[in-house]
Amino acid sequence: MSDIEKERSQHESTPTHEVSVSSQERGARPGGLQGWYQHPVVQVCMLGFVAFMGPGLFNALNGLGGGGRVDQKTSANGNAALYATFSVTAFFAGSINNVLGPRLTLLLGSCGYSLYIGSYLATNLHDNAGWFIIFAGAILGICAGLLWTAQGSLMLAYPTEQDKGTYIAVFWAIFNLGGVVGAAVAFGQNYHSTGNAIDTSTYIAFLVLTCIGIFIPMLMTDPRKMYRSDGSKVTSPRHPSWKTEIYSLYLALRTDPAILLLFPLFLASNWFYTWQFNGYNFALFNIRTRALNSFIYWTSQIFGSLAMGQLLDLWFLTRRQRAFFGWGVLLVFVMVVHGWAYHYQKGYTRATVADPSFHKMDFNDKGFTAYIWLYIFFALLDSMWQTAAYWMMGAMSNDPAKLAIFTGFYKGIQSAGAAGAWRADAVEIPYINLFASTWALCAAGLIFALPMLYSRVKNHTDLEDEVIARMDDSGHVRDVSAVEKM
Repeated sequence: MSDIEKERSQHESTPTHEVSVSSQERGARPGGLQGWYQHPVVQVCMLGFVAFMGPGLFNALNGLGGGGRVDQKTSANGNAALYATFSVTAFFAGSINNVLGPRLTLLLGSCGYSLYIGSYLATNLHDNAGWFIIFAGAILGICAGLLWTAQGSLMLAYPTEQDKGTYIAVFWAIFNLGGVVGAAVAFGQNYHSTGNAIDTSTYIAFLVLTCIGIFIPMLMTDPRKMYRSDGSKVTSPRHPSWKTEIYSLYLALRTDPAILLLFPLFLASNWFYTWQFNGYNFALFNIRTRALNSFIYWTSQIFGSLAMGQLLDLWFLTRRQRAFFGWGVLLVFVMVVHGWAYHYQKGYTRATVADPSFHKMDFNDKGFTAYIWLYIFFALLDSMWQTAAYWMMGAMSNDPAKLAIFTGFYKGIQSAGAAGAWRADAVEIPYINLFASTWALCAAGLIFALPMLYSRVKNHTDLEDEVIARMDDSGHVRDVSAVEKM
């Protein structure tokens, strides 16, 4: 044991080791190349590349504002359809994931991103194919619900309790590299463009990359063979029926209702993208500057997630102290960044932006630096918000089955918010109204989360808290003593 690990273990007043989700059994990972490949960090990195090739490139496209199109309304309606089906699917995706297994769920979830990007390519070739974007968005919503639920359950189950922030940050950094690479491609291919739409070759490049990403889940290790870094087993084989899984969905809510207090925070977590991408980036900048802004935005997210991950894993603080510290940092960012943004937002409307005489800002224009710094801070806030949301769920459980259900709740509520925000943009509500709702939801999300942190986050998750983990394949919840003897 290193000196740091010794000091950490001496500091905590409660045990820092994890209870396995099925027993106290500990084992040794295989040695050599197989042991390296099955290390939880390596598997979380592979999970990150699944997101890199799918959601990461989707983010790069959306980050251009209007999906890189001149017709912003079609893109907004496509996103509304996407997040509407996403929100419904995600609520049940935890049960689907627990029956099919995370790898198959990830593979099915990855397929939708190629179809969605292909729809933008189709509309670039055929002007009357805008309906395809809306249809592909609805299909992607179903796929995304599966992918993100499987991703969340693995990302939160693989680390030990004291390392969850770091693992979340590693995943988020790799995932956002997809946005970085995608935005870099868009910027390079549209550098000499002075128009407002990206060219066909950009969509083709994105399509090829998303197709490659479909095969990564097939290369990942079966979670049932995984051991954490402290030797505790991640999970044991279960073969639940659909009836049992639906019952576990109800049981997770009934036995842990504190998750409901996180729903406003979940709702805000994708709502703010609409104003940032369309009400700010699309409204104020030409296409090559939007591509540059997108590149800087997703690059900044890497640093934000890593910083929040390290903050939430500070070894000299207890888990409860880290929870409140992270909450305070988010509150400061929400108030400062939105106050800064209001200074710009009050200076333009949809009408002024739609005026042909309105000048779309270029990165060579005077004053651009201040605008991009605001976008950087929005990116930092976004990645810190998402990292903290995952960490809060991870602080409530170590059980992959329960975490899959929680992640499904998270993505479902998050996507319902996104559907509402994108639809509001499609019907062209005033930018200032969309901005005000963004600020209000972020503040409300933090206010509602505070009592959850106070009442539910403990310094260690005990087996008594893991009701779903103690459930057998027939739906019977076993006593703690019976599980510990297994």
